Amino acid sequence: QVQLVESGGGLVQPGGSLRLSCAASRSIENYDMYWYRQAPGKQRELVARLMRSGTTNNADSVKGRFTASRDDAKNTIHLQMNSLNPEDTAVYYCNGRSRFLNMWGQGTQVTVSS
Repeated sequence: QVQLVESGGGLVQPGGSLRLSCAASRSIENYDMYWYRQAPGKQRELVARLMRSGTTNNADSVKGRFTASRDDAKNTIHLQMNSLNPEDTAVYYCNGRSRFLNMWGQGTQVTVSS
């Protein structure tokens, strides 16, 4: 089983940037990877897909501001977040899925506030 560990969260002012990372304990080349987020009192929502094929796409709410990428050689995915606003405040989770497994990281808190 693959373990996922997110990092890079923190407190940032509106308009600022953060780069999240998710490191896997072993190869992710056979996994579709995802970034989700969950704000207080809200359901978890999909932020970005990073498919095994190399295709990536983002939720409409973050298009033009967030860029997701994967580095299979380093067993890592990233989420570059620019032009952050308070509505982006949430716990961000990394998710990896294969035919047989569905793994989650522990999450990393992102807080956007002045």
